[in-house]
Amino acid sequence: MSMYAASVPVFVHLLTTMSRLLDKAEEFAAAKKIDSDVLLNARLAPDMLPFSAQIKIAASFAKNGACRLAGETPPDYNLDDYKRLADLRGLITRTLDIVQSTPQAGFESAATREVSFNMGPEIKMTLKGADYLNRQVLPNMYFHVTAAYLILRHNGVELGKKDFMVDLLKEFMS
Repeated sequence: MSMYAASVPVFVHLLTTMSRLLDKAEEFAAAKKIDSDVLLNARLAPDMLPFSAQIKIAASFAKNGACRLAGETPPDYNLDDYKRLADLRGLITRTLDIVQSTPQAGFESAATREVSFNMGPEIKMTLKGADYLNRQVLPNMYFHVTAAYLILRHNGVELGKKDFMVDLLKEFMS
């Protein structure tokens, strides 16, 4: 399996899942007559990042992962600009555009290419592309998308496994 096949379609799936979570959050808020932005600040635990941060972080891993694996510098954007539900939709759309426009040819040597990145403000790491994808990007994306799912579920949004797998199920059902 190519590095492109192991990354870009997974990033697209998870970004699509996040878009579906935003749809469900908005539907829930409308049905319960609450401000949808209330859900953006919801957490599972007091010391946990809120729903909106989970979406932002997962989107960043997709953007940065795709670009770095393709040998490109990821575009920088200020995540503080994405405050409301509509803003997060825009973030996902922008990230999908970036991920889907990464040149497949750039992934040819991605498995062995050294990828340098920051883990927080003080730690800089360098990994081979395969390790970067499998030990850093994918686990973090799944963690943050799952956390976003769980935050909504905990707050009463009716979600099931199908909401996490919706685009994959559609592909195989058609």
